[in-house]
Amino acid sequence: MTTTRQDAWTQDEDLLLAEVVLRYIREGGTQLSAFEEVGRQLSRTAAACGFRWNSYVRKQYKSGIELAKKQRKELKKQIPIVEDEVVQQDEVQESFNNTIEAEHQRLTIQNVISFLEQYENSQRDLETIVIENQKLKSKISQLQEEINVVLAEKSTLENNLQIVEDDYKALIEIMERARKMVVLQEDERSKKVKFQMDRNGNLERIEK
Repeated sequence: MTTTRQDAWTQDEDLLLAEVVLRYIREGGTQLSAFEEVGRQLSRTAAACGFRWNSYVRKQYKSGIELAKKQRKELKKQIPIVEDEVVQQDEVQESFNNTIEAEHQRLTIQNVISFLEQYENSQRDLETIVIENQKLKSKISQLQEEINVVLAEKSTLENNLQIVEDDYKALIEIMERARKMVVLQEDERSKKVKFQMDRNGNLERIEK
């Protein structure tokens, strides 16, 4: 089993990578195939070869790449065979290379520092939010206890009010019964008293 190399690239390896990639561009092949060929020769992965090409070597051979593209166009004119798939693959690879280069340029030390500062600030804000949340939970718990006390007092007052209302109704009933008894007694007295006329024509009261 061949061991995959991960050591630093030498100048000769960079030169080999450039020659193979330019040859594939000139002949209408894909850069991925070029990376695979170089990887087999140098015992490196195709991904490592692609990263080396996009991050460093490609910038050193901009004029060579343009020349290889022109030579490919001239070759197509001499051999009238349209290879749409190859062209599309090359365009996709070119777009991929541009994207990687743009991402590589944006990934600077300053950007990393800025990201870490923003992350630190967000963590600090998160800790503040957590503390405030704990305080709010404690306050809610305290308010809930106060609400429970008020509800208990309300229940006690409602019970006492019901007792007072019941006593008041009982008192009214007693007073009503007493009033009826008084009226009844007076009626009884009035029924016992009678009057009769004497010889002189005057009314006189007769007790039974």
